[in-house]
Amino acid sequence: MEIKSSVFIKSSIQTKDCPSEKFSEFAFIGRSNVGKSSLINMLTQNKKLAKISGTPGKTLLINHFLINKNWFLVDLPGYGYAKTSKKEKRKIENIIVDYFTNRNSITLTFVLIDIRLDPQRIDIEFMNWLFKNNILFKIIFTKTDKLRKTEKEEKPSNYINKIKNTIKTSPEYIVSSSKDKAGRKEILQKIQDFNSEVI
Repeated sequence: MEIKSSVFIKSSIQTKDCPSEKFSEFAFIGRSNVGKSSLINMLTQNKKLAKISGTPGKTLLINHFLINKNWFLVDLPGYGYAKTSKKEKRKIENIIVDYFTNRNSITLTFVLIDIRLDPQRIDIEFMNWLFKNNILFKIIFTKTDKLRKTEKEEKPSNYINKIKNTIKTSPEYIVSSSKDKAGRKEILQKIQDFNSEVI
């Protein structure tokens, strides 16, 4: 897939305020500081599309970007930032649950995972929630440029093996790096495949 256009459409605090559901949606979500904004900018080749902040937890809204005038890329709030207040954490959780339970045009969800880390409880719990609610998702492992070659080959499969007994499934995954654009072709191809099925 070639990205010919990428346009910010709207930020929403709840699903009822989101754009009309005439396009399929591909949601991107992960823990704070996982590299979500950098990944989105890398995919669209637009460095200014998603705002990149040095402070984790800055994305607190549902952000819709229209890609190629025929599908939405949805940037969701990052979860799990330790320094966020309990009130703010509940707010983010409510936004996420509202989106996934009330939005009907979600075609596929990408859960971003920092491949350098061992499985984190909050990620496992979230993926388990998606699975139990029949929400289709795939994993994107980020920041692989920070690993040695052998680690790039071993860590993803080791991660899946560690979590599959907990969430009772073995999610498909794509290995990526915003720095060297690894995984870009694979992610866009996956979106194109699913988008074609919807159309």
